Amino acid sequence: MSHPTTSTFPLWRTAWRRARRRPLQYVLFVLGVALGVAMMVSIDLANESASRAFQLSTNAVAGKTTHRIVGGPAGVDEEVYRRLRVELGYRPAAPVVEGYVQSDVLGGQPLRLVGVDPFAEPPFRDYLSNQTEESGLEGLIPFLSRPNTVVISQQLAQAHAVELGDEVTVSAAGRPVTVQVVGLLQPADEASRRSLRDVVFSDVATAQELLDMAGRLSHIDLIAEDEVALTPVRQMLPAGVSLEPAQARSNAIQQMTAAFELNLTALSLLALVVGMFLIYNTVTFSVVQRRRLFGILRALGVTRGQLFRLIVGEAIALSFLGSLLGLALGVVLGRGMVGLVTQTINDFYFVVNVREVTVPPLTLLKGLLIGVAAAIAASLLPAYEAMRTSPQSTLRRSTLESRTRRLLPWLVLAWAALGGAGAFLLWLRDVSLLITFAGLFAVLIAFALLTAPLTVLLMRAVAPLTERLLGVLGRLAPRDIVRSLSRTSVAVAALMTAVSVIVGVSIMIGSFRQTVSTWLGQTLRADVYLAPPSLTANQPSGALPADVLQTAAAWPGVEDAVAARNVQVNAPQFERPLELAAVDGDVSRGERAYAWVRGPRDTLWARLHAGEGVIISEPLLLRENLPLPPPDITLQTAQGLRDFPVLAVMYDYSSDQGTVLMDRELYVELFDDPALTSMGLFLAQGRDPDAVVAELQATFAGREDVMVQSNAGVRDNAMDIFDRTFAITAALQLLATVVAFIGVLSALMSLQLERARELGVLRATGMTVRQLWRLTLLETGLMGATAGLLAMPTGYVLAWILIYVINVRSFGWTLRMDLQPQHFLQAFAVALVAALLAGIYPASRLGKMVVAEAIRQE
Repeated sequence: MSHPTTSTFPLWRTAWRRARRRPLQYVLFVLGVALGVAMMVSIDLANESASRAFQLSTNAVAGKTTHRIVGGPAGVDEEVYRRLRVELGYRPAAPVVEGYVQSDVLGGQPLRLVGVDPFAEPPFRDYLSNQTEESGLEGLIPFLSRPNTVVISQQLAQAHAVELGDEVTVSAAGRPVTVQVVGLLQPADEASRRSLRDVVFSDVATAQELLDMAGRLSHIDLIAEDEVALTPVRQMLPAGVSLEPAQARSNAIQQMTAAFELNLTALSLLALVVGMFLIYNTVTFSVVQRRRLFGILRALGVTRGQLFRLIVGEAIALSFLGSLLGLALGVVLGRGMVGLVTQTINDFYFVVNVREVTVPPLTLLKGLLIGVAAAIAASLLPAYEAMRTSPQSTLRRSTLESRTRRLLPWLVLAWAALGGAGAFLLWLRDVSLLITFAGLFAVLIAFALLTAPLTVLLMRAVAPLTERLLGVLGRLAPRDIVRSLSRTSVAVAALMTAVSVIVGVSIMIGSFRQTVSTWLGQTLRADVYLAPPSLTANQPSGALPADVLQTAAAWPGVEDAVAARNVQVNAPQFERPLELAAVDGDVSRGERAYAWVRGPRDTLWARLHAGEGVIISEPLLLRENLPLPPPDITLQTAQGLRDFPVLAVMYDYSSDQGTVLMDRELYVELFDDPALTSMGLFLAQGRDPDAVVAELQATFAGREDVMVQSNAGVRDNAMDIFDRTFAITAALQLLATVVAFIGVLSALMSLQLERARELGVLRATGMTVRQLWRLTLLETGLMGATAGLLAMPTGYVLAWILIYVINVRSFGWTLRMDLQPQHFLQAFAVALVAALLAGIYPASRLGKMVVAEAIRQE
């Protein structure tokens, strides 16, 4: 006998009626999706905004440049430009002096200073030549004829109430110079206005004075139609000067932040993974609560396909709403995240000012699609279960639970298979970081699959204890959790996943902090440090004045002074610049840790200062996949390319790009750069470092070109940078926990609704409201405790992967795992408290139920 075919429209009406009757469950569904999408979108927006701001600024300054002539740390001798224009007759060439300055009048933020020759500029950049009288054409005359004049953007001037003709004090490396604003730029297009907001133009001579680059250029811009036209240019370049495409340096700089941005994106996806548990929870409970209705509908002729489409359609509709809400929330969060991301980029990589959050349509579309796709993926299993179940078994309450218990052995096998696949992906080397993160997620989901079997074992183990302590309620609570395993296990898995992330990331951060603290203690051995002020937190700009160096080295109580020069040098074999530190002594006094040393360790520094080679950092070794022993390092010096044997590989946490350590005398000989970036003072025994710091600060009072700090002050600043770097991680952890909390709340509400008749019978047979509260909170407490216990080993495994796999491949840093009891205790407490808080509302609702209606409902 055939059944009449039921149209889909009435089914949607039943779904709509249910949503109106029980809206909170659907609201939690939408919130779970929204928070997961919001985290991902906010990180994408922050990364994209920082990258976009840097790219706009770089492109605006580059203009139509196709190639650049670049030199070493000291730049390019202006004689090269003269020869290029006069002797070679190469006309599409423009000299540029570039750096960063600051001005309290202009907001105190780093501003990009670009020194140009207005007569050579028109083919490259038309900002100056296109000025109208209203925007300051008359200012170009003093710009050309008067020293210390600048042109700034009209936006920057309006933001800080600066007008034409005003004098502004700017400083580079602490040297104050008064300049006059003689022009305001107002480009026609919005992109140029944004990109030039934080750019200050001056003539070449003014920029050379501000940046202490007399007779030197940062680079020479060229326009070439093809490579053939550049052949004579290459032939006339002196040793130490090279020709490169205009985008080469910009691309190299942006590659620096690639691993950092990918790590943040992966961490934000964890919230979406936790959200998928929430979605699965909600859809499963929605199916379970309507099992009787679905059984009746199937008996009346509703097909399996119609049921499947109804359940998946509900998930799509709700996830679409959640994703839209998540996009809006993500844009709001992105405005806060961009500050944290920008600060970290400025601390570790390069100067970037982000004035506004860029919202690319592609990012919003990606967030929308991923949110909906995650919901569809999470809803497929419960939809399939509802579709394949016969009407008779659908009407039986025990069907789903018996099927769940039959799945327990298969879940253990799935844990082993997925965990093994994740371990294999993590074992693979020389693969994309995306593959490595896929392995991490596979291991995490594998542990989540193990939650149900372990929950059964734990509840059976704890039942005798709770019964002895709490009597009947202690016997009921573990039994109810096992009886409702299809609901409780998913809630526990969601909470366990979020809390395990807290454990893993906390151990990683704690280990990182302890490792960096130990390393600072090994490398910062001097008592007092002098350095020029920094435009960014850990990147000194400029050099120390000679009189400062002489005064400090001869200060009473100073036994020894060790100086260093920190610069960037070109390394053709790696196709990117490297950080180079030229030192005239071992400031660590032999305490530095090494991953590998060629020859006797006790003669290492003697061989370094004899010019026999260089020491490289571990991140350079790992980032470039160099073998042990490492090959020679090739650097572009003022005398041409030079190869340097590697004497040792040191542990170093100052840069994830790689550092080369060289003897300073050899550096001065090869790079013709006698300047010094920093100096460390070793004091006589009994001399108080804080007293010496105070004396030197008093001596240099009023000077902005030197900073004097004690050893403790330098360490504190370094750890402040570290803590700022991981502030965004803590924010992401918190949001992931919020998503898990919503998941537990949703599960408990659905569970209590499902058990309304059972609890009504208990109330009718004498259970008091207080006992009902105790039972509910005992169940939620057991679920939270289970999640907390399972999160501990899972978090440890995650920490191991983060420390020994992800961190090494992302940044090249080897850390020592530092296990602290508080990491596990804190996570257990978070799981327990979150579960108990989530149980308050369902318990409150149950306490107010009408017993007769609860018994009559089913």
